[in-house]
Amino acid sequence: MLEAAKGYTGYRSYEYLEAGPDYRVFDLAPELGRVPAYQGLELSAEQETRVRRLLTDSLVVSLHDHPSVFPEDIGQTVDYNRTARHHTGYKGLAHSGITVVFDNLMDGTCCITSQAGWKWTDVVADIGMRLSDIAHQDYLLKVERLAHVREAHESGRMGLVLALEAATMIENEVDRIDMLYGFGVRQMGIAYSEANTLGSGLKERGDGGLTTFGERAVRRMNKLGIAIDVSHSGDQTSLDTIRHSTKPILITHAGARSVWPTNRMKPDSVIKATAERGGVIGLEAAPHTTLSPDHPRHSLESVMDHFTYCVDLVGIDHVAFGPDTLFGDHVGLHDAFAQHLSINEAHAGTSYPKVEYVDGLENPTECFWNIIGWLVTHGYSDEEITKVVGGNVMRVLEEVWI
Repeated sequence: MLEAAKGYTGYRSYEYLEAGPDYRVFDLAPELGRVPAYQGLELSAEQETRVRRLLTDSLVVSLHDHPSVFPEDIGQTVDYNRTARHHTGYKGLAHSGITVVFDNLMDGTCCITSQAGWKWTDVVADIGMRLSDIAHQDYLLKVERLAHVREAHESGRMGLVLALEAATMIENEVDRIDMLYGFGVRQMGIAYSEANTLGSGLKERGDGGLTTFGERAVRRMNKLGIAIDVSHSGDQTSLDTIRHSTKPILITHAGARSVWPTNRMKPDSVIKATAERGGVIGLEAAPHTTLSPDHPRHSLESVMDHFTYCVDLVGIDHVAFGPDTLFGDHVGLHDAFAQHLSINEAHAGTSYPKVEYVDGLENPTECFWNIIGWLVTHGYSDEEITKVVGGNVMRVLEEVWI
């Protein structure tokens, strides 16, 4: 683990308010040391120095994460979400080496209590509360253009991109996309597992593809400069989105279905189509997702099996990392909300040993140290490493963000 970034001064979420009178207090999970450090890498002193250099000097982009701190008692998550005051893991992020994190706000009021939670008012509340907190500190820099990424890196701070896993809350009003852009949203998914007015999610038995309204929404996102994600979209909806978009699209957090045959993973056809249009796939590490026959017990090694497969399939210029981690008991969270997160459907027909956490990729703090460490020990060059930990995403953003 790295020492704290020079731009972090110790701020904790909502410390400008009075706990109790101004907001409900929850006992939150620790941001550092919640689980034992990963022991799967044996770095020499020279390799450790190289990892530290690459993590410090490179633009490191987490393409998909939820850098919130969850209650120690995961059963309190519904009540916690309803406060709309998710606490950002500033301390943990400051030790991560990440330059830019795509913060997917759906874990606030607008998500896992029910699909009905994808309401416009909920999303606005979630964004507003998060931005109020960010406005009271100096470490996280809200990223709205590429210059902000460079500013964050040069100043020892971290950039934060507001992102949403689905466009469900726009309903049939395309102008709401403009409003989200105005709030600072720079990346958005099409559908989150269940179908919406834009298209089908991966949970549906039938995939009707991108709707006529969905085509219109894609065109609007292209014009505004919002990066489009199809991680939770159905296969046909994903292919239609890639075809209709004039800009490269992202699979921010998924894996290869050829490695692990579940709906949550993407088929070769979608991964190839994404790459052919200049996009990237971000490899995810949410518990019990990117498993592999060689490593069915979910760990860093499982995820890297998907990485090597995707590199072989589409080339190293089209692969990145969207770990999809958080601060707290992620497995417990999935257990509590499996129905709404489509986990049971995604794992239909597969069996695997359940883990308490994903060893080596349990939280945002440790992810990229261990990813870069793995790449170093497996013979990847500095140029290849800088591409997959951030350079490939930056190339896409240079074309998508206007």
